[in-house]
Amino acid sequence: MPLNTKEIRRRIKSVQSTQKITKAMEMVAAAKVRRAQQRVLASRPYADKLSQLFAQLVTQLPPGEVQHPLLERREVKQVLLVIITSDKGLCGGYNANLLRHALARLRELQGEAIGAQLLLVGTKGINFFRQSGFAVVGRISGLAAIPSYAEATVLAEEARKFYESRQFDRVELIFTRFQSMMRYQPALFELLPSQLPEIANQERAPRIPYLFEPDAERMMDEVIPAYLTTTIYQAMLDAVASELASRMVAMGSASKAAGEMIDHLTLIYNKARQASITQEILEVVGGAEALKG
Repeated sequence: MPLNTKEIRRRIKSVQSTQKITKAMEMVAAAKVRRAQQRVLASRPYADKLSQLFAQLVTQLPPGEVQHPLLERREVKQVLLVIITSDKGLCGGYNANLLRHALARLRELQGEAIGAQLLLVGTKGINFFRQSGFAVVGRISGLAAIPSYAEATVLAEEARKFYESRQFDRVELIFTRFQSMMRYQPALFELLPSQLPEIANQERAPRIPYLFEPDAERMMDEVIPAYLTTTIYQAMLDAVASELASRMVAMGSASKAAGEMIDHLTLIYNKARQASITQEILEVVGGAEALKG
């Protein structure tokens, strides 16, 4: 059924209102994502250096003298997946891609006859797994828009508690790694037991003897938690930057689609208005001809 000009004008105004919202959200996301990108890039040198320090210390540990619980490797029967999603939507396929990646990992673990439970960060992940049937041991939402080291410390303590209690034999972190404004991909990182980071040319690098004060065990008690928290903090920064970049792109696409819809509706409106005017002219001409007759 053809629309009248009044209905078409109403639709055009509705789409224009939506376009104003999407453009505003795009501009806000664009402003925020630049700051988020700066935080990601600023924190990476520290995280990389701490990883190198951790690797160097582990390779210099006196054989058999340090048995740290976070370095202990055991047969994997239960895995804890820490999944970082967002609290808000309207960010394109950001959450969908991450959750699809998490489901693939869960199916992979099921295929290996390994149990898996979830520690969910973000409202979108919490809502997604609410009726999934997977066991959830913790839910965290409402975090600050700018991740803090204190929040990463809380999450690291939760993961550490579950691992040290032997409730889980491995802790894995699933998040979105930020690479550029147009590239951000889901990533899987084995958080516990603490992994030895790869160092370029590690085998060729000279082995520098370390003197541990007061002793190697106390040193690792400080370094490992710091390495664990920094890794989580970096993942949270990557996740926020990826979310904002995805929202900026999604809102830009929505604004473009709204503009195309406005153009299409305007064309329809002009045709309908022209047809209406033509019909009125024909009616006037027909009435005049009838009077002459």
